[in-house]
Amino acid sequence: MKKAIVTKNITKKYKNIIALNGVSISINEGELYGLLGVNGAGKTTLIKILTGLSKCDGGEASVLGMDLSQIDEIKKVIDISPQETSIALNLTVKENLIFFANLYDMEDKEYLNRIIHSFGLLEVINRKAKTLSGGWKRRLSIAIGLISKPKILFLDEPTLGLDVISRRELWRIIASLKGKMTLILITSHYLEEIETLCDRVALMSKGNVLEEGTIEEIKQKANETSFEEAFVKIVGGNSNEEDFII
Repeated sequence: MKKAIVTKNITKKYKNIIALNGVSISINEGELYGLLGVNGAGKTTLIKILTGLSKCDGGEASVLGMDLSQIDEIKKVIDISPQETSIALNLTVKENLIFFANLYDMEDKEYLNRIIHSFGLLEVINRKAKTLSGGWKRRLSIAIGLISKPKILFLDEPTLGLDVISRRELWRIIASLKGKMTLILITSHYLEEIETLCDRVALMSKGNVLEEGTIEEIKQKANETSFEEAFVKIVGGNSNEEDFII
């Protein structure tokens, strides 16, 4: 199976804080892969390095066979749907999609129409983005992330703050993308989201990858029947009293 992303002993330090401590992961092409950990685990730092927004201090990584020295080429085949929705609030949904299509020199109107229908955006196509609910904004943000036809799409906390119905609907949309590209879902809150959507997951804490594998593999390693209990046992076991000293 071809690899979409491979990292080996990636390290990153900010002054006296170790953000990444020898992180090694392997993500297959076409996989929906989850990065799960509490705030400060190092997830965002790792993604910044893989997307060229930051440089690592040590280790190596490849994205679709290209190493990080080829970051300009890597940027051509990836996209990210950030936690803060990257949409123009004063434009309509249609205007947002056209704006980003022009930005990427994307002239495939049939593909753009497929995105609109896949995300159910026709219902709100002429509404200004600022009038949309949080769920619709997230749909639009992820749809925009697909306009460049990325081979790898990073989804940062895609359902954060959404109600249960909106969250489940967005899960359905994300699941429909599985196999069409490599998806990396980054979250710190919703274990059910990871369990429902992801083929494999990496559990991170304090800059370390504690476990990597399928949900079942992680539950077996933790000797737990519940993924939540496995997560608490593995990640909680990486804490100590010094972490809570102010």
